Amino acid sequence: MATLLWMALGLVFLVLGAEALVRGASRLATLVGISPLVVGLTVVAFGTSAPELAVSVQSALDGQAGIAVGNVVGSNIFNVLFILGISALIVPLAVSQQLVRLDVPLMIGISLLVLVLGWDGRLSPLEGALLFAGIVSYTVFLVVQSRKESKAIEQEYEQEFGAKEENTPLTWARNLLFIVAGLALLIMGSRLLVEGAIEIAHYFGVSDLVIGLTIVAAGTSLPEVVTSIVAALRGERDIAVGNVVGSNIFNILCVLGLTSMVAPGGLEVSETALRFDIPVMIAVALACLPIFFTGYTIARWEGALFLAYYVAYTVWLILSATSSTLQGSFLAAMTGFVLPLTAITLVVLAVRAWRAGRQ
Repeated sequence: MATLLWMALGLVFLVLGAEALVRGASRLATLVGISPLVVGLTVVAFGTSAPELAVSVQSALDGQAGIAVGNVVGSNIFNVLFILGISALIVPLAVSQQLVRLDVPLMIGISLLVLVLGWDGRLSPLEGALLFAGIVSYTVFLVVQSRKESKAIEQEYEQEFGAKEENTPLTWARNLLFIVAGLALLIMGSRLLVEGAIEIAHYFGVSDLVIGLTIVAAGTSLPEVVTSIVAALRGERDIAVGNVVGSNIFNILCVLGLTSMVAPGGLEVSETALRFDIPVMIAVALACLPIFFTGYTIARWEGALFLAYYVAYTVWLILSATSSTLQGSFLAAMTGFVLPLTAITLVVLAVRAWRAGRQ
């Protein structure tokens, strides 16, 4: 009971820390002249992924590679299937052309890259540095692109977040205090969550990977949940989608990259993750493309489909962890009927959208 309370406190610290970090960093970004688009794609999306970074680094340093890898992979699956699913159920989500043409293909590409780099069972510090260089390059690219942003987008930012603050020493001090407090809460929250997850895993005999894929992944994704749902409720439907895609890119390039760099000897990637969970992450990323460009919206039924698949994925993890006799029947139903039917549906929708776009 005490362990669950400490884990709940850890989750609260993570959410509060991410909120403080995003608020302080986004305000500072606007003070130094970074465009609203870059603030949304980097500071906000990366800030909501800060819990994943804190938890994965802490887990790697504690020798819990399964939680570190499972946290990133599970969070990316959770972000797309659960967060976009529940947000689309609230209101159909708008998808910008830039996401379809640039960011989603990038998310797919780096998901495949993780599988390739980790195929030998380990992400070395050098491979981690390669991934981390990717997030630096991506951020620089966005900053360069931001110079082309129009006044209309700046006005949109002011409508969403308020007028730009005055550039005074007091403003800088206040925002720096938010950043420091946010980082401190993230560090404390990640330690509480990781230690509690490890204790529960050992008590029930569940692997670190499964705990990372479920409890820790969902817990560290709470900032993304709150951000996307609030954005959907406010009618800022593009923010809900951009936050998820940006967070997934950050999780792979920065979280896995930095974790592999600081972990002694690199980050071990289990065979289970390579043969099942990472391919699921890739499949989920691939599923975004046809759904995203069918009218550049995510309809409610598509959101329900995402949610249903997240439930199915979680059920499979539970059946697998408990060595249930239902594993075979469940897997046969999914691979023999549900997945092929969904794939055919998505292909048909994609072809129709492509033909409509050419007319």
